[in-house]
Amino acid sequence: MTERVKSGSICLFHNAALHTPEALPAILDYMAENGYTVVPISQILLEGEYYMDHTGMQCPAEA
Repeated sequence: MTERVKSGSICLFHNAALHTPEALPAILDYMAENGYTVVPISQILLEGEYYMDHTGMQCPAEA
């Protein structure tokens, strides 16, 4: 599951999913061991005008 994680990835975990509570500690340990910092989504979403490119990345709107 973690092989496609890269800087800026958004990892979604459903709090009502059956195995999320058991899997989350191992996933967070993997992230920390590989130099990732886990932050709330509100810290990485762009504010103001933006568009999504073909890869799903958020890009600032051009003026």
